[in-house]
Amino acid sequence: MIPIVGRNIKIFFRDKANVFFSLLAVLIIIGLYVFFLGKNLTSGLGDSPGAQYVMDSWIMSGVISVSGVTTTMGAFAVMIDDRANKILKDFTVSPIRSSKLAAAYILSSVVVGFIMSLVTFVLAEAYIFLNGGELLAPLAILKMLGLILLTVLTSSAMVYFLTSFFNSQNAFATASTILGTIIGFLAGVYVPIGQFSDNVQTIIKLFPMTYSASLMRQVMMEEPLKISFEGAPVEALDAFKLMMGHTIRFGESAVTPFTSMLILIATALLLYGLSILNISRKAK
Repeated sequence: MIPIVGRNIKIFFRDKANVFFSLLAVLIIIGLYVFFLGKNLTSGLGDSPGAQYVMDSWIMSGVISVSGVTTTMGAFAVMIDDRANKILKDFTVSPIRSSKLAAAYILSSVVVGFIMSLVTFVLAEAYIFLNGGELLAPLAILKMLGLILLTVLTSSAMVYFLTSFFNSQNAFATASTILGTIIGFLAGVYVPIGQFSDNVQTIIKLFPMTYSASLMRQVMMEEPLKISFEGAPVEALDAFKLMMGHTIRFGESAVTPFTSMLILIATALLLYGLSILNISRKAK
C-alpha cells in the first residue's frame, strides 16, 4: 500500500498544472480580497483599531479551510486518471486487496491535502504579518494544525464520495470546476454569511466546510478581535461574530467548537462509508 501512496503523491506534485489548479480557488479568493473585497470589508469596522488585522485573519482562515477541499480534489484526479486509463484494473489483479488500494488513494489525498494546506497556512500567516498583524502563538498554531488535519480528512471523504460517481476525466474535471467555483460561497468566504438571506444561510450551514471555517476563525481571530473590540459592548462583538461566520447559530443556540468538530468527524465517517458502498455496488 505504501508504494502506491508514494506513487500517487509523486504523480500529483510532478503535474505542475494539477498543483496549480488545485490552488486556483484559493488564489482567486485571495485576489478578490486584496483587489476588491478587502477595503469594503475593512471599512465596515470604521476606525476601529486592528480592523485590517481582523479582516485579514477572517479571510485567511476561510482560505485555509477551502484549500483542504481543492487540494484533495487535485490528489484524487490521479485516481480518476488511473481509472480512465485502466491502470486500476492492473492493480486489482495484483495481490493488493481492493480495500488497501482504496485506502492508498485516500491516504495519498490526505497527505497531499495536509501538505498543501500547511503551505497555505504558512503563506496566510506571512501575509497577515507583513500587513501589520501578528503571528499566532505556539498553542494557537498547534490548534490550527489539528484543525487542518480534521478539515483535510473531511474534505478527502467528501471528494472521495464525489469521485465514486465518475469514471471519465472530463466528468471529474467539470465537477471539480463547479465545486471550486462555489466552494467560496458555501464556506462563507467570498461574502460574510450574515449578509445572505435566512434560506441561503440554512443551505450554507448544511455544508461541512462552514464549520471548518468557523473553527479556524475562532483560533485566528481571537487576538485581533480582542484588539479591535476592546471596550465595545459584548452585544456588538457577538453580532459581528455571527455576521462573519465566526459563530454558527441555529435559532438562539450557538454551535460549540466541540459540536463543530463532531459534525466534521461524522461527515467524514458517513461519506467514507457511502463511498465504499457505492464503489462496491459498481464492482458487482
